[in-house]
Amino acid sequence: MPDFWPSCGYRLLTVGADGRLTLTDDFLRSALLRPELAPVAASCAAEIALHEKLCATPRAPIAASEIAAIADEDARENYRIWLRFRDRLAAAPSLEAAYIALFRDGVDVPPVFVHQLTQILVRHILGAEADPLDARVGELLFRPQKIAVGEDGSVMAADETTIDLLATTGAFGTLGELLKQTHTRPRSAELDVLDTANAQSYWERDERFDLAVSLNRGQPALAALCRVLQRWVGHFFAVGVSIAPQREIDDRHWVWHVGLDAEASAILNDLYNRVDIDEARMRRLLCLFELRFNDPAAMRPAIAGRPVYLAMAMDADARLKLKPQNLLVNLPLARLQ
Repeated sequence: MPDFWPSCGYRLLTVGADGRLTLTDDFLRSALLRPELAPVAASCAAEIALHEKLCATPRAPIAASEIAAIADEDARENYRIWLRFRDRLAAAPSLEAAYIALFRDGVDVPPVFVHQLTQILVRHILGAEADPLDARVGELLFRPQKIAVGEDGSVMAADETTIDLLATTGAFGTLGELLKQTHTRPRSAELDVLDTANAQSYWERDERFDLAVSLNRGQPALAALCRVLQRWVGHFFAVGVSIAPQREIDDRHWVWHVGLDAEASAILNDLYNRVDIDEARMRRLLCLFELRFNDPAAMRPAIAGRPVYLAMAMDADARLKLKPQNLLVNLPLARLQ
C-alpha cells in the first residue's frame, strides 16, 4: 500500500507512546510554506524577516510589534491567524487534544486548518494497513461531497471540488454526467465508482479525489463509512462502538441522537420533537445509523445501554458536508477526554 495523502503533512508528525500525534517543528515549517504565508516579490522587509525567523524557530514567541511592522494588511492578518493556530497546537499534549479543544472552546481558525487536521487524524486512524474503501469514505470527513439521487433510488457521492472543476473546464466524463444528470444509473460510470472490484485503483489516484461512491444500504462504501466512524470514536475515547445503517427510527424510548452534519442535526431534532417535516426536506436525509457502545458503562448512567441514532443529509444544494467533530462533542459519554 502506498503512503496515501502525502501532502497533508501526516509524515511530518510523530506518534507518542499513547498512540496520539505529537506536534513537530517540521510540521509547523511546512505551514509557513503555504501561499498565504510564504513571502512574494512584493513582501516588505519586516514580513521577510518574520518569515525567516519562524522558519528557523517555528515556536519562537512573536511580539505584536513584529506583526504590526508588516506593510500588507492581509499578510498581517494571515500571520495573526496562523500564530493563534500554532499556539493552540503547541499548548496541547497531542493533536487529538488540540482538535477536541478547538470545538469545545470555539473554532477561531479558518476551515482550511480544521480540514487539514481532520485529514491528518483520519490518516493516522486508518493506519498503515488501510483499506482503500475506508480511505475513500474517509474523505467525506474533510472534503464536501456532491450528491446525486437517481430515479431508481441510487445515491452517489463525489468530491464537490472535483465536480466543480469538471463543470468549469467542460471535462465531464462518465462521473460528471452521473452527478450532473441524477437519473443516470451507477453502472454507466463503472470505471469512476469505487467498489470492492476496483478498490485497489484508489492508491493510484488518492490525491485526485475523483472517485465516486455509492451510499446506498448494502453497498461496501456505506459499510466502510461505519467502520471509519467506529474507529474515529474509538481512537479519541478508547471505547468500542458499533455503527450500523438503519431504515428508520422506530423507538418509543428514543433518548439520544447526533447529526453528522448541520442538515441532519436539524432534521433529527425536528423528528425527535415531532415537528412536521415536508417531503422535500425528508428527501435530503441520506442515511440513518444506530450507534451502540460495546460497554454500556461508557455511557451516561441515566441512558446506559440505549442506542444513539445518527444521520447524514444533503443540503438544498445537494451538498454533503460532514462534521465528524459532532461525534466527539455530542456523544453521551460517562467521562470526557
